[in-house]
Amino acid sequence: MIKIDLARGCGFCFGVREAIKKAQKAANDYGDVQMLGDIVHNEHVVQDLAKKGIHVVENLDAVDSSRPLLLRAHGTEKAIVAAAAERNLFTIDATCPLVLDIHKEIKELEAERRTIFIIGDHDHDEVRGIQSQVDKATVLSSPKEAKAIPRLKKAGVVSQSTQAMENFTAIVAILAEKIHDLRVVNTICHPTRQNQTEIKRIAAENELVIVIGSQTSANSKRLREVAAAINPRSYQVENAAELQPQWFENVQSVGISAGASTPDSQIQELIARIRQIDEARLST
Repeated sequence: MIKIDLARGCGFCFGVREAIKKAQKAANDYGDVQMLGDIVHNEHVVQDLAKKGIHVVENLDAVDSSRPLLLRAHGTEKAIVAAAAERNLFTIDATCPLVLDIHKEIKELEAERRTIFIIGDHDHDEVRGIQSQVDKATVLSSPKEAKAIPRLKKAGVVSQSTQAMENFTAIVAILAEKIHDLRVVNTICHPTRQNQTEIKRIAAENELVIVIGSQTSANSKRLREVAAAINPRSYQVENAAELQPQWFENVQSVGISAGASTPDSQIQELIARIRQIDEARLST
């Protein structure tokens, strides 16, 4: 029988869990709620909330002012929040508290008159929200981009909450050589650090690694990338149906991790499907 090694703490992080609780409470309280974009990067979660009366709207022009508007876990751009206030829309803020902390940190760097850098993925929802908190901030996604930065006297750095620690460290090391007065605020959140530590462990200790998470989830993709650097037999799936029986040939142990937006139910379905594949293999 295949041994299943489930990464500690994988799946919903605190911020996602709290955002979904707020969404569900809003649906119970008001019956019909609008959500500005997907609350998290997981189609299963968004579809489940839609069944409860929480529907996605793409922009403020599509908002019905008679209904509550939920702001998603990744954070919302400052101009959009201001525009919603100007229209007197009833908003419910489901932004992760740790993301709000990053908003606070980047404003402090601006107050210190530093050139500001955000280590993160270009055009990611969370990164756009962080960037909008100040007049100007440059996003750096790779060491290559950091190398193109000119020498500066004074700068500050924050990070997208789900960045890989290795990428963050590599970029900071490059900036430290170019900037005389560099203040670095490591805003990678604790759940992300734990998930990255655990994915390294399970990748090293198991023959096969499966990460379950949406293809739109940056942190799920990052987990698979970290795992693949250690164990080439590492795959990402969006649901249990995507598992391929041939992956499990001659495999005795499987490590499982999940993105921060992956619900517990999907993790359990994945485990159940692996058990089915294993039983079918043993019966032949």
